[in-house]
Amino acid sequence: MMLDDKQNLINKLKRDLLTWQGVPQKSTDQLLIGLGPLERTFPNGVFPQGVIHEFISCNRSESAVSCGFIAGLLGKLMKNSGICIWISSFQTLFPASFKCFGVIPESIVFVSMKRERDVLWAMEEALKCKGITAVLAEINQLDFVQSRRLQLAVEKSGVTGFVLQHNPRMLQATACAARWKITSLPSQMKDDLPGVGYPCWEVELLKVKNGNPGKCKITWSASGFEPIFEIEERSNWTEGYQNLG
Repeated sequence: MMLDDKQNLINKLKRDLLTWQGVPQKSTDQLLIGLGPLERTFPNGVFPQGVIHEFISCNRSESAVSCGFIAGLLGKLMKNSGICIWISSFQTLFPASFKCFGVIPESIVFVSMKRERDVLWAMEEALKCKGITAVLAEINQLDFVQSRRLQLAVEKSGVTGFVLQHNPRMLQATACAARWKITSLPSQMKDDLPGVGYPCWEVELLKVKNGNPGKCKITWSASGFEPIFEIEERSNWTEGYQNLG
């Protein structure tokens, strides 16, 4: 067998494996989030929907910028009159700010819980509702068993889930499809004009199931996400599991 034939066979097997695992094939009508080179690190270059995305924040600043970045993702996912359930025991969000990211605040149902275990229970139940576009939960700690229950729920409903961990004591292995870490960057103005520009982030994928971890600097503009630098691939993301305490 020629070398080219072997490579074609290997590529076909890789595509088949992804199909068997439920990873969608890239198509012309596939929703593009606009993350540029970072989006290509996902399997088949497609932002995974119907899975659980995990976000890590180590302080209040990272929590705020993570919420902003997630709002940008929701703006893409909910553009066809979608509904999102936002569950939390924290009351720090300003719903009107979501308009900046293309999200109508009235399309988000905010649920307040006193205990973290109730937040996770409510998220699991909400993820079972097929008519919902996305569900987000703000918590302090997520373990493998909890994440597996959430993943099983979305596998049946196709709803996309987001878990935002605020200052976790330790990062544990989870069943989430992707682990993100968002940090803030100085905003940029065109032509070096004074003032406050659009938000900028350093977006890092610490883990991607069937994909390649990496990071990229991304800004938000009137047209949505815009990468401002090429992706930096990570050859080793094991430090993502280190103790953050």
